Amino acid sequence: MKSNPKVLVADEISQEGLTILNEGLDLTYKPTITQNELLATIKDYDGLLVRSRAKVDDSIINASTRLKVIGRAGVGVDNIDVTAATQKGILVLNSPEGNTASASEHTVALMMSLARKIPQADKSVKDGKWTRSKFLGTELFNKTLGIIGFGKIGRRVANMASAIGMRVIIYDPLIDNDSIKHLNITLVDLEQIWKLADFITIHTPKTKQTTNLINHSVLNRLKDGVCIINTSRGGIIDERALALSIKNGKVKGAALDVFEEEPLAIDSPLLEFNDQIILTPHLGASTAEAQLNVSLDLACQLKEYLLTGISKSPVNLPYLNPEVLKILSPYIKLAQSMASIAASFINSEIREIQISVSGNLAKYDTISLSAATIKGALNSTVEGLNFINAFYVANEHGINIRDSKFFHTENDFNELNIVLNGKSGFISIDGTVLNQDQPVITKINEFNVNLAPAKYMLFTRHNDQPGMVAKVALILGENQKNISSMTVSRKNLGEEAMMVIELDENLDADLLNKISCLNGILQVSFVNLYD
Repeated sequence: MKSNPKVLVADEISQEGLTILNEGLDLTYKPTITQNELLATIKDYDGLLVRSRAKVDDSIINASTRLKVIGRAGVGVDNIDVTAATQKGILVLNSPEGNTASASEHTVALMMSLARKIPQADKSVKDGKWTRSKFLGTELFNKTLGIIGFGKIGRRVANMASAIGMRVIIYDPLIDNDSIKHLNITLVDLEQIWKLADFITIHTPKTKQTTNLINHSVLNRLKDGVCIINTSRGGIIDERALALSIKNGKVKGAALDVFEEEPLAIDSPLLEFNDQIILTPHLGASTAEAQLNVSLDLACQLKEYLLTGISKSPVNLPYLNPEVLKILSPYIKLAQSMASIAASFINSEIREIQISVSGNLAKYDTISLSAATIKGALNSTVEGLNFINAFYVANEHGINIRDSKFFHTENDFNELNIVLNGKSGFISIDGTVLNQDQPVITKINEFNVNLAPAKYMLFTRHNDQPGMVAKVALILGENQKNISSMTVSRKNLGEEAMMVIELDENLDADLLNKISCLNGILQVSFVNLYD
């Protein structure tokens, strides 16, 4: 009897989330597990769920032997070595929507507190003082808010800011004017954010491009008296440069919920200010509702992936919404099958993989088709290969990946072409998907065929002469190998031909050698698909 996948929860999550994981999975809940304990036991688990306390570095990932998925109950994955996970074919999940309301509300709360000096005034009253003039504030009405990053949180902040009368400008390289024309906002470049914004709020992930995005140079170009809010990730703002800009009066104030180092170091220059800076200890997602939402979301995602292989919010795998996935699924299966068949013809190391799509198929993001093609091409020679680490493995093997798209104007016929180039030649295969999601291979090099990928397929390239089909069939019959279907295609009469035989079972190397030794046989290849 097959055992349930084993999951380790290494941080605190809600009881409701634990209940979900307990159904169909073998759950271990250790919210206070140490790094050393995690290192020693991770080899026993198929799934790992963390929040921000546990650190899933490369040592943890390399110590795992059966880990398939790591889930982070939250948006950021700074405490997970995503690169190491990808290299090992481990899916990384997060929960990008569970704390949207919480983080956006905290952003606006910080902006209002900064504008009206609420924390400082509160402390003053509690200290027995009544110095109203010290806390002269700034109205947000008619001020310009610059939002860097226009995802779900950025959009929600924009809506709230617009509702209180702020002018909203945004910067996001993935957004175009058509997608926001119905909103009361303006898309600008970064330089205009620096030049025009009275308040700047950041809602981007921390990447190589966004690390120290707001630095000495940028701070010097900001509008005088600007206020800065950051509830996204620490390290996007150069904290020492920010402190210097506040000290010299260029920046009026800042409200930060995230920091380069957490907890905030006791020698941080940010702690030198009493009135101009508001600091909170990473509270963006710290509401009861958000904690429940991310726990439920991640528990459902992790369970679904381990039991079905489907993921909703992958970090290191291209996301496909359900509608697009339904369209592409048969092509993903076809691409892997075609590439496996093509690889069986290549008798040398693969140097290049070309993937071309045409028709309506070209309208979609087809990176998943490329991943499937790489997996199919290398699956028989590379252990542990999957859709997650396909591109990494191809790069490690020095294989060039080329993707092309062609749009038909006269019809919407979808076609997929895969070419594998090796040291000693190439193989080209065409295919499409018919009604009822039936994948069909239509061409192999110059040979026109019409065949559905099957589990066991024998291919022969041979001289077009009488008796070739009978010779191959005789050897198969003598060895009790049943043929379920057969098709033959040729270039021209008396030249080369290709025979494709679908079988009910596997063929061993000795039998394939017997067939290849037949007079007139030019090449023999065999594939065991879906293994």
